[in-house]
Order: sequence, then structure tokens, then C-alpha cells
Amino acid sequence: MIGSDHLVVLVHGWVKVVAQSHAGYRALLALRGPGELLGEQGSVESGRRSATLVTATDADLLHLPAGRFHVLARARPGIATAFEQTLVRRLREADTQRAGITEPAPARLAALLLDLVERCGLPEPDGPGHRTARPLSQDDLAGLLLTSRRTVSRVLEQWRAQGRIVTGRQWLAVRAMDQLKDQAFDG
Repeated sequence: MIGSDHLVVLVHGWVKVVAQSHAGYRALLALRGPGELLGEQGSVESGRRSATLVTATDADLLHLPAGRFHVLARARPGIATAFEQTLVRRLREADTQRAGITEPAPARLAALLLDLVERCGLPEPDGPGHRTARPLSQDDLAGLLLTSRRTVSRVLEQWRAQGRIVTGRQWLAVRAMDQLKDQAFDG
């Protein structure tokens, strides 16, 4: 476990950022990939972490004490600028997620799958389309969308029947990118 006085640079691999509610619900807040900074909020304010990191794949992490990071950031303005850009990007992500909650679940799911394919997708070896190369369950997708697993399951079932996607245990292949784009942007 990483204390709130450390930052983490994800050198290689993928990490899930998860939060646990008092009622026991586990929500996937984000999926982070190579080159991303984690624990940035804890380095600014002391206190308890708001989320936990769980590796989604093999990962190499660079742990950096917050004090050491701030010394480096003062000595190298580019580090401070990159840190500020990370904070701004995370605020925008949160704003986009909150604003998008009013969109229908299928539109949000389509946009999420398109994002996953863009960020970590691989071409399908046996046909058209792209496979999300990160292991994500339906619970994970529901957490990212702030909806129920049942809703995600229902939409995925419809899309499988229509040939838009193919699924397996913790993987998903998008076969109809244009149809998902239409779904994402038309609601």
C-alpha cells in the first residue's frame, strides 16, 4: 500500500483506480496507463487517500515521496507544469463525467468503449474491429459509467445480438466502430 505522502509514476502496464463505498460498493473510477501520474491529490493535501490502486496488468511503478517530488518540481519547472496539467486534466475528466451522466447509458457506454479502443485497443487477429486489451468486467464498466451492472449487461447483450461487439471473459471486441460512434454522439 502506498501512503498519501507518495506519488506514483506508472512506467509500464495498466492500473485501475477504485473507490469503496461505506455500503461495500466498489466503483472503478479510472483506468490509467503508461506514463500517467497517480496519487497527485494526496501530494497536494495530506489526508486519507480517496481511492485505491489495483493493477489490471503486470505493471512497473516508480514510487516517489511527495517531499522529493516537490523539490524536483521546484528545480525543474517542466515537472511542475506537467503536474499542473495532470491536475487540470483530472478535473476536466470529472466535469465531463458529471455532465455526461444525463446522457442515456448506451451513449455513455459507446463513448467509453471507443475511448478504451483508442487508448488501449488492439486490432482483432481474426476479423474486423479492435479488442480492448485491458481486462475489464461488466462491474468495472458500470463503475466507470456510474450505472448498474444490469444496465451494462443489457446493452452489451443487445449489441452482441446486433453484431456490434463480441465479448469474452474480461475482454471485448468492437466490430462496428461507426455504429458505436453514431450511438455515442447521437445519444
